[in-house]
Amino acid sequence: MPDLVPVLKKDEIAKVVTELAQKISSDYHGRELILIAVLKGAFVFLSDLIRLITIPVKVDFIRAASYGSNTSSSGQIQLTKEIEIDINNKDVLVVEDIVDTGLTLGYIVDYLKSFEPCSVKVCALLDKIERRETDLTVDYTGLVVSKGFLVGYGLDYAEDYRNLPGIYDLKL
Repeated sequence: MPDLVPVLKKDEIAKVVTELAQKISSDYHGRELILIAVLKGAFVFLSDLIRLITIPVKVDFIRAASYGSNTSSSGQIQLTKEIEIDINNKDVLVVEDIVDTGLTLGYIVDYLKSFEPCSVKVCALLDKIERRETDLTVDYTGLVVSKGFLVGYGLDYAEDYRNLPGIYDLKL
């Protein structure tokens, strides 16, 4: 049986999400903002984030796969759900649970830019900067984390552990 080592408690996550929502609300005040969450991991983060953002937003989802049931990215990115909303001349904020190598997110950002939005920025609950393999900027970062394979609060391992209210380091 794998061990789950606590990394962030539910109340610590809530504080970080509140701070991100306040910053996003301030930065995009008076502008039309579209949040595009990366499925499946970011749906929990997005649901908390949008309820705390104080400006009108529209929401869409995108899905890309690169992990499968492994604990590291395969490097091969497959877009499995495209956006459905028109983002041309709109401000877009990609909402991601965790940024690791940045390869998948870089692919998604390039894809979104092909629709000619006004801007594309990235909001991530967790950022593993030390593992970055691409030149990718995370504009809104909840927390920088360094080690471990993290699960809970939407993050999974082979579709398990998403339902945990906190974030844990999975020790296989």
